[in-house]
Amino acid sequence: MAISSARTDTNRAAILAHIGAHGATSRADLARVLTLSPALITKLTRDLLDDGLLTELEHSPSRGGRPALLLGLTTGSFGVIGVKVAPDHLTLVEVNLGGTVTRTATEQFDASHTMALARLSATVSNFCSHSTHANLLGVGVGLPGNVLEQSEGVVDSTQLGWSQLPLGLTLRNATGLPVLIDNNVNALALAESLFGTGRGHENFLVVTIGTGIGAGIVAGGAVVRGHSGNAGEIGHIPVAENGPRCQCGALGCLEAIIGQAALIETARREGVIGANASIAALASVASGGSEAAQRIFAEAGHLLGRAIAGVVNTLDPELIVILGEGAESWKHWSLGFEPALRSSVMPRKRGIEVAVEGWQDDRWAQGAASLVLSTPFDADGASGEQGRLVRERLMEPRGSRSSS
Repeated sequence: MAISSARTDTNRAAILAHIGAHGATSRADLARVLTLSPALITKLTRDLLDDGLLTELEHSPSRGGRPALLLGLTTGSFGVIGVKVAPDHLTLVEVNLGGTVTRTATEQFDASHTMALARLSATVSNFCSHSTHANLLGVGVGLPGNVLEQSEGVVDSTQLGWSQLPLGLTLRNATGLPVLIDNNVNALALAESLFGTGRGHENFLVVTIGTGIGAGIVAGGAVVRGHSGNAGEIGHIPVAENGPRCQCGALGCLEAIIGQAALIETARREGVIGANASIAALASVASGGSEAAQRIFAEAGHLLGRAIAGVVNTLDPELIVILGEGAESWKHWSLGFEPALRSSVMPRKRGIEVAVEGWQDDRWAQGAASLVLSTPFDADGASGEQGRLVRERLMEPRGSRSSS
């Protein structure tokens, strides 16, 4: 492919992805946001209209002069599959280019089973085969683990019991689609950048609380992955020198003290909940007025607040987004979190905004889909060869290939 053609095709992909992420827009706004000439935008959007990938909508309001036509995506043109992998279940979603979930499914799954990889690939392949979109761009997978390269998809995960698992290659062979895989919190951070509270912010922090404690770091508009793709592991900040042993092997990690399992153990030991009760029971008695239960959450919030304050002082984000299963009990966490955070950050940072998002399980899978949706904005090349294949599929005229 000639260099000029490659650049043109990348611009086509960027136009589609921008409209998908931000909604209908005018040619003038596209030229401004994508820093392309109005003449080039006119040519590219004309081609996309001819290919049936864009449609002209109503005129936008005018500040004087001729109103501008808005361009929108043709409904049903493209879909993306997102998969959340947990130790005991899979959540799968199909989304459109705007990130809207159009189909979802949850399947039981045993990550420790000897046939786990085969069962995972069969489940994903079957879900792809029932796509409701004209074309599928690819599959994104988010999981609790370490993935050095999104495009290669070789997985190490303590929670899942996987070591050097060739998940990417297996799913590519099963589906015939490009596959991108990353840590689930990194994927959530991407979703926040494109579709969530983080949209419009260049520097923010996504903090997840629940089974584990994690963070996704967005700096300069890009997700920070670190040397081995493992940046943001705040759950393994050491907070107690002689504390309980963490699943990573170290003593006194934040996650070992305030993760879901630790809170349940503390509550059972203190008789706040029964021997077989879950985190939902602890949240219920806290909401019912149990001071002991409220104290357990508040102390967890206090430790989290101090840990996040250190991250804020170091990275200087403009926003903190709280997500995860544990966010459903945030009113109890916040009693300890807010005072600890505000008193521990540097004075000029004490006004930092904290946004708590409502939680749904398919949000993780939507985050996984964002690995694919974000490829046209991938200036640093994190999506590698698989990202290039996604962009090629996005650039082809509708109907030139099948969805699998």
